[in-house]
Amino acid sequence: MKKSIPNFKNDKQAEKFLEQDLTDYLQKSNFRPASFEFLPKDEKVNLRVSAMLLEAIKQRAEEQSMPYQKLIRQILEREVLNDSRI
Repeated sequence: MKKSIPNFKNDKQAEKFLEQDLTDYLQKSNFRPASFEFLPKDEKVNLRVSAMLLEAIKQRAEEQSMPYQKLIRQILEREVLNDSRI
């Protein structure tokens, strides 16, 4: 029987929960995609865009539960760094 993960009031409750066998809690619906950024962000960019474009970016970032600047970085990395012409 599959069980749902309870809400925890503090870290101690979460730690205690994780000490048990979690087999009954493993369901596809409990997982979300995660992405990691490994390179340091040591340069700044000042970029002017239209209000409409910025609002669309912010909306998409909210749909993906991430900060909009991170979404912009991911789009740039995907479009530029993964380009086979480089």
